[in-house]
Amino acid sequence: MKKRIGIFVIAYNAVNKLDWTLDRIPSEVWEKVEEVFLFDDCSTDNTYYAAIGYKHVKNLEKLTVYRNANNLRYGGNQKMGYQYAIERGFDIVVMLHADGQYAPEVLPNLLEPLEKDEADMVLGSRMASGGSPLVGGMPLYKFLGNKILTWLENGISGMTLTEFHSGYRLYSCAALKKLPFMSNSDEWHFDTEILFQFHEAGMRIVERPIPTYYGDEICHVNGLAYAYKCLKSAITYRLHKAKLIHEPKYTIPR
Repeated sequence: MKKRIGIFVIAYNAVNKLDWTLDRIPSEVWEKVEEVFLFDDCSTDNTYYAAIGYKHVKNLEKLTVYRNANNLRYGGNQKMGYQYAIERGFDIVVMLHADGQYAPEVLPNLLEPLEKDEADMVLGSRMASGGSPLVGGMPLYKFLGNKILTWLENGISGMTLTEFHSGYRLYSCAALKKLPFMSNSDEWHFDTEILFQFHEAGMRIVERPIPTYYGDEICHVNGLAYAYKCLKSAITYRLHKAKLIHEPKYTIPR
């Protein structure tokens, strides 16, 4: 049975990269998806208007453009996007960053496990075999930080991921509906908390290697604060599993 697929373009101050990113979505993906919906998180630049212009210039009926009335932050914007996908009745939702850091060209490979019902979530990993992040321009300090933080998070949580910190993610909407993701942080470590939720629910996380691209996009993440919050989330999850505390966001029936 053919899956209903939506691509959620998460956007904030991406006016200079938006058209380049959307142009790179393969034609075969445009043909199979039902909707590409962009949520601009109240950008301070013209991302929203650039997206509307792109839609009209390219005559893309499948592209819909929304602007949050207030800045919801990275995690908050994701919540809006996943709620929208669930309400639209999609089977699969892809999160694609508007700045082009995550290659749209590999979407056919990333979609495959979900289309074949072999995964509940697909994580595009820069650290998996074949990813070559340093060749793709990832700064050495980010590479080492990612490796160390992922090693700690795996050790604390009992997971075995090659990386926790890729923002290239594809989800089964049926799986999302079972998770209290609305209780997660509105900040960047939303991505970490939802991984723990998938693990706690016993759901299938499949990693696929992705190429790494680092250009002149602006990083909005405070690295040290982000690392602290990720580790705090991991420890909270571990304490919850050990029944030393009760954390509702990780109370998920299997």
